[in-house]
Amino acid sequence: MKLTHSLVAGIMAASTGLAAQAAISADEAKSLGTTLTPVGADKSANKDGTIPAYAGGMKNGPAGYKAGDGIRPDPFAGEKPRLVIDAKNMAEHADKLTAGTRQLLEKYPSFRVDVYPTHRTVAFPKFVTDNTAANSVKARTTNDGRSIEGVHAGFPFPIPKDGYEAMWNHLVRFNGQSYEAKYRNLNVDASGRPALATEGVSTQDFPFWDTSKTAADTYWRIKLTYTGPARRAGEALLIVDPLDIGTKDRRAWAYLPGQRRVKVAPDLSYDTPNPGTAGATTFDDTFIFNGSMDRFDFKLVGKKEMIVPYNAYGAVYQSKQDDLLKPNHLNPDLVRWELHRVWVVEATLREGKRHVYGKRTFYLDEDSWAALASDNYDARGQLYRAGFAYMAPSYDLPAPYTDMFGHYDFASRIYSLTGYIAETGGLRHTKALSDREWTADSLAGAGVR
Repeated sequence: MKLTHSLVAGIMAASTGLAAQAAISADEAKSLGTTLTPVGADKSANKDGTIPAYAGGMKNGPAGYKAGDGIRPDPFAGEKPRLVIDAKNMAEHADKLTAGTRQLLEKYPSFRVDVYPTHRTVAFPKFVTDNTAANSVKARTTNDGRSIEGVHAGFPFPIPKDGYEAMWNHLVRFNGQSYEAKYRNLNVDASGRPALATEGVSTQDFPFWDTSKTAADTYWRIKLTYTGPARRAGEALLIVDPLDIGTKDRRAWAYLPGQRRVKVAPDLSYDTPNPGTAGATTFDDTFIFNGSMDRFDFKLVGKKEMIVPYNAYGAVYQSKQDDLLKPNHLNPDLVRWELHRVWVVEATLREGKRHVYGKRTFYLDEDSWAALASDNYDARGQLYRAGFAYMAPSYDLPAPYTDMFGHYDFASRIYSLTGYIAETGGLRHTKALSDREWTADSLAGAGVR
């Protein structure tokens, strides 16, 4: 794998067995905002100009967008692909395709990758970039990389030294302080028939990004209230992840309407099959990766130019469900791909640990730190599942958004799509709920059956 010139010294240092990883030096931090963007991406264009220089991102929507609307128009709706990749020419571009993308091209003649001009649209509010600079010289990991400290309201590791630091940037990625969306999770079986796995209301809150506080011990919490299908209507889940997840672990509860009570749900993590996708993915497949990092060793391989889903407003906001979900894969006409630089992180199952995946490769967007794709291998080393997140930044906040994502299961020939919002009202950034609304008691009080 060819790595770009931006890799910092020491990147290949051992990423396991560390009790604590120190912050970068003040001299290293000086590159933020100069040769690097304020969150650590290369500012410059690539050699042939197919990746442009970073110019601050997109902070205004196209004409016709109404402030507060949950549906965001596609700023690039009139563009045409500059390159089309299919099974016939994939070998020419193989080094820029994930293993999962190559597998889809090989297995399904109807699959193709339409590569559009690259737009570096990711942008952040000023407080994010300011706090990232402050965090960079004091952030540190603890508990063998599984916890972080010394950070608040900014990316902790804009110049990562190991895989854990890079993955922490993904875990705390900026989605605003809170948002709400009505969503559907959908599965398409081997015969090409789509089915509703779940639908409901998702409320997500990010205390880590709350600027009214000087610190937070929680970085993410989610409340899901299911409205369908009928057999699951009225169920609810509540998950809370702490920054010190290496010590305190995830807290999770489930409300079961048939029992009319809330139960502690410690199994809503790791490789437990996710009922929100009818078991087609694991809990830690959520958002491409989610939860504690204690079952894998995470190695930072480096940075590479890759073709990934990006600025996918057509799929995320403009699509019709029946048009998007096709047999074997999403409709290629509706999925936009672009060439971007990504950080590559390899996760290998730790000795003595259990997981359905023996190895995983993650591809983190350099501009947003969000994971855009994953290759997931079984214990025999065969590609089992591939994940893709569909980047469509909220230019009105501004904030990246990658919470519509999907996974292809190559063993069963099914695929899932999580967080479909185009026909349900889209996504609205909201004010954060009070702390009392993130308790088990509040989950019980919200029960509707």
